[in-house]
Amino acid sequence: MLGFASLLLVGLRSHQLTVCIDPGHPSEVGRGTAGASVSEIHVAWAVAQKLEKLLVSKHIKVVLTKHAEEQYVKNMDRSKVANDCAADLFVRLHCDSSSGSGFATYYPDRQGTVHGFTGPDPALLTKLAPIAKRFHAQLHKGLDGFLKDNGLMSDIKTAVGSKQGALTGSIYSKVPVVLVEMCVLTNPKDEALVSSPTGEDRLAKALADATIEAISPHPM
Repeated sequence: MLGFASLLLVGLRSHQLTVCIDPGHPSEVGRGTAGASVSEIHVAWAVAQKLEKLLVSKHIKVVLTKHAEEQYVKNMDRSKVANDCAADLFVRLHCDSSSGSGFATYYPDRQGTVHGFTGPDPALLTKLAPIAKRFHAQLHKGLDGFLKDNGLMSDIKTAVGSKQGALTGSIYSKVPVVLVEMCVLTNPKDEALVSSPTGEDRLAKALADATIEAISPHPM
């Protein structure tokens, strides 16, 4: 549970906090993965809708990168949405495909280059590390006993990030950004957990608490 003091600090910020939620896919890299009965596109969209409601209930402004489940948006344009609204945090929602199980959080810890563009800015990288650590620590608390925690990792640990230095959405981002692989959707147990209304609620609540913890003021 997020403490009352943290919520109070959020309310005392001098500007309205803004979060950009990015329900992954479809994009230029495809439609994402799928389980036996549900797609990554659907899980990300369903959880994003519930996450939005939870954050708005805490008086946080929310901007989504797309307006319909099947809307096609390039990753560069998703980052532009986050940049244009000057998001305090850009939360990208995805599901993994592997032989494993569980969730993980990724963030850029170095610059990458795509289509001749290099980013994110070094100053943002320095700012982002503690934000990502707070985000993942709170996410772990919210999903403990529900999904396996595969840790907080650099973008470079992903297939795309290992080639570019960072994920495309991170490279173009001018605001703090994290990407959450909410589960391994090709794992039947994970799929069953996250595709139920109860599972969607659990994920959305954990993500909301993690987001609030990440953007709340903290002592230097």
